[in-house]
Amino acid sequence: MNGRQSAPQRICLLGATGSIGRSTLDVIARHPQRFEVSVLTACSNVDEMARLCRVHRPELAVMADANAGGLLAKAIADIPETEVMVGDKAIAQAAAMSDIDIVVAGIVGSVGLAPCLAAVQAGKRVLLANKEPLVVAGELLMAEARRCGADLLPIDSEHNGIFQLLPADYTPGLQSSGVERLTLTASGGPFRRRDPGTFATITPQEACRHPNWSMGEKISVDSASMMNKGLEVIEAARFFGIEADRVDVVVHPQSLVHALVQYRDGSMLAQMGNPDMRTPIAHALAWPQRIEAGVKALDLVAVGQLDFEAPDEARFPCLALARQALASGQAATAALNGANEMAVAAFLRGELRFDRLATVIEQTLAAMDHAVASGLEALIAHEREAKRQASVFIAEWSR
Repeated sequence: MNGRQSAPQRICLLGATGSIGRSTLDVIARHPQRFEVSVLTACSNVDEMARLCRVHRPELAVMADANAGGLLAKAIADIPETEVMVGDKAIAQAAAMSDIDIVVAGIVGSVGLAPCLAAVQAGKRVLLANKEPLVVAGELLMAEARRCGADLLPIDSEHNGIFQLLPADYTPGLQSSGVERLTLTASGGPFRRRDPGTFATITPQEACRHPNWSMGEKISVDSASMMNKGLEVIEAARFFGIEADRVDVVVHPQSLVHALVQYRDGSMLAQMGNPDMRTPIAHALAWPQRIEAGVKALDLVAVGQLDFEAPDEARFPCLALARQALASGQAATAALNGANEMAVAAFLRGELRFDRLATVIEQTLAAMDHAVASGLEALIAHEREAKRQASVFIAEWSR
């Protein structure tokens, strides 16, 4: 990593004030001789960003929101070693800085694509937490990682679990590794047993009350609708270079088994652990070594029982919509992502019912022609058009 063997590895943390950011900083704080925080970025949470700057004293703090950046500069004016910059372009530039070793990509939404791609093209080790870069432009991102020699490691718990279970000689495509199938587990979210006839009355507060994980609002709603798992199917197919029909989903309410890999000889390996994002983050930060993450070891005797069941796609149609988009190609998954972002945002604002999330996404996908070029600009434009189209349907349903 940039020729430094004994000096701490320098971290750029994208999305420092979110749940991934908090977990990452907790792991880093346990290993001060190994890691140091050089760059922190956030969107608009000035108070929390100022607190983090006082604790970690980064060289650079970047706020996506210009007004928030101005407020942050005033709030930490007494910390001369921390420079403040603003704007999405500054975030992408920070991710590609020459003296950065590891970039943790924890920005929610497709806005996280540009800095992730910049870090990959700069040949960094990139720890990918947000799904959207792979959903919107996964084929391009993976190709750039190979071309630029970047280490792109998943820290989404399920994909990190798969990564841990695959053989060391694994290459995308499964041709020579003996791998037959990959399985992602899903908790089923807070509405796994709720009467679908009541879905119209679900509130944002209920949807954000995940039974096992502590997450931000957007990903919590995605988990409640199971779109999160649909996005993860797309992510797995692109990250591991396999056919979508070889990626399974199984509902596992305890969230203790995160992923399974089935091999040709009949073996099935499982990656297990308490539901805590610090485990995959620590694994990827130190890979191929292992470090302490602050996570309590799993006590199987205390757990006593592990349950598994098939996902109910009639109850949660977003999972099927994601698979359909994946089958249609990169442009369709970009549109899926854009439509979902708009629908979830409208739901959180109280403008769209929970039971109409899938309807808006389905209408948006059906209204668009996905036969577009596969370049980054074309994909971003296609996602932008999907957001515009989704907003039309959201307005119709909110009347």
